[in-house]
Amino acid sequence: MQKKQSKKQRERLTALLPYLIANACGIFMGLTVAPVGAWFLAWIALVPLWVLVVSSNSIQNLSSAGSAPKVRPKIPNGFAWGIGYHGVALFWITGIHPMTWLGVPWLPSLAITLFCWGFLSLLGGVFVAIWAAVMVRLAGQKPWLRILIGTAVWCGLESLWSAGPLWWSSLAYTQSPHNLVILHLGQLSGPNTVTAAIAAVNGLIAEGWIKRQDTKISFAPSRLVNKYFAIAIGLLISLHLIGFILYSRPIAQPSEAALKVGIVQGNIPNRLLRSSEGFRRAQENYTSGYITLANQGVDAVLTPEGALPIFQRNLMATALVAAVKEKGVVAWIGAFGERGDSYTISLFTFNSKGEIVSRYDKAKLVPLGEYIPFEGILGKIVQRLSPLDAHQVPGSANQLFDTPFGRAIASICYESAFAEQFRRQAAAGGQFILSSSNDAHYTASMPFQHHAQDMMRAIETDRWSARATNTGYSAFVDPHGKTLWISGYNTYETHAATIYRRQTKTLYVRWGDWLTPLLLVFSGGAWLVIQLKDTKINKNLTLS
Repeated sequence: MQKKQSKKQRERLTALLPYLIANACGIFMGLTVAPVGAWFLAWIALVPLWVLVVSSNSIQNLSSAGSAPKVRPKIPNGFAWGIGYHGVALFWITGIHPMTWLGVPWLPSLAITLFCWGFLSLLGGVFVAIWAAVMVRLAGQKPWLRILIGTAVWCGLESLWSAGPLWWSSLAYTQSPHNLVILHLGQLSGPNTVTAAIAAVNGLIAEGWIKRQDTKISFAPSRLVNKYFAIAIGLLISLHLIGFILYSRPIAQPSEAALKVGIVQGNIPNRLLRSSEGFRRAQENYTSGYITLANQGVDAVLTPEGALPIFQRNLMATALVAAVKEKGVVAWIGAFGERGDSYTISLFTFNSKGEIVSRYDKAKLVPLGEYIPFEGILGKIVQRLSPLDAHQVPGSANQLFDTPFGRAIASICYESAFAEQFRRQAAAGGQFILSSSNDAHYTASMPFQHHAQDMMRAIETDRWSARATNTGYSAFVDPHGKTLWISGYNTYETHAATIYRRQTKTLYVRWGDWLTPLLLVFSGGAWLVIQLKDTKINKNLTLS
């Protein structure tokens, strides 16, 4: 009896082992970003999942007629990997709890936080499970075709996900901010270029491992070294060489394109920001910071998202705008715009006379945090999901942000994750990046990941970037992604640096993400040709 129970336990453990391995490797992929930053793990963390999904040694339940393998046993491997990766990478979301500063009681705050984190982790698991389902169907195909299709499908799924309102943890950002060389591939076709590189290298290593498992040759060098391992190493080196060539190009810094920008990091906790005391401190910190920078001879001053938590109609009466009129230095001030009964999170340009000459409204809002999804359809039912007084509305998707110094690429907080937002503005003539954020309600790992996203956007668009945050990390970044200065965390700081307006256009800015559709079309065509060829061969064998 004990032997039977022991055997059943071993069988259960054996059945669970693939899922545990997949989940552990997803967690390893999650460790590539802040706070750990083990970026090198990205080049191998997908390998075990690939092997588990397509290895011939693990194909189960083949019928006697040789039908396709059943996909159900293997899809959960992808789901487990995706939960591991996105759950760890997005753990910073839990830092928003408690949201008492928004008027949300402690328990509902915890429920909302866990729901958001769990939902995004599960959504990541679903996307990887879809990829795994496709790869299972390719288990009997040639390895090179699996690598091609696996890379294409992964990029396609990331494109699909990033087109919606929920997006953050691309495979590409596992390399930021540490591997600037490979991130320069983003200048060719955006972040999916880096994603494709990571997926392809992992696929080659996995196929090499599968080949090693399946081979009947016992000679050690043949088992340990094969063409897939060699190609993986060659591809990894070649891609970094291409990135290094792009990284090594000199950056022109003509004096006529120079723009000295000052940043004020107000360091006001969100729990105080909406109170009278918080508003008093905001006025004091941003006004004094503006005056300090103006006296240093800056051309303009950038403030964070919601630096002054008031509506546009009240801005003109503030001490900060009075200082702008007195000093005559342009200011970009974060505040709230109005649209009917709703409001926008906005960045306003005040010229040297203290007049508003342009406005950018945040286009990508945070679900539940800044708006209630499907509120117009589900009404009160969805409103009960959150006690937040959420009446914010997004700005137009095709906004342009003109300033006294030329057109800028504007980004407010969460938008840093959406590369297309930056690409579109750069293609429309944006000459430099202004990123205004408030990450005060999260743990330190979130603003560091946020900074890593902004570095990628600077590289992809070949633009200088100034980033102002409420509590950190504010920074200046050059077009190669180098951080020229970065603030402390939870500190009040002012800093001035010179950035340069640029009108260059990378391949990505000109053509967008051309690589993903090319991979999908080419891999789909290759699969179709092979299918037709196999059908013809089978038909000829039948006739003979």
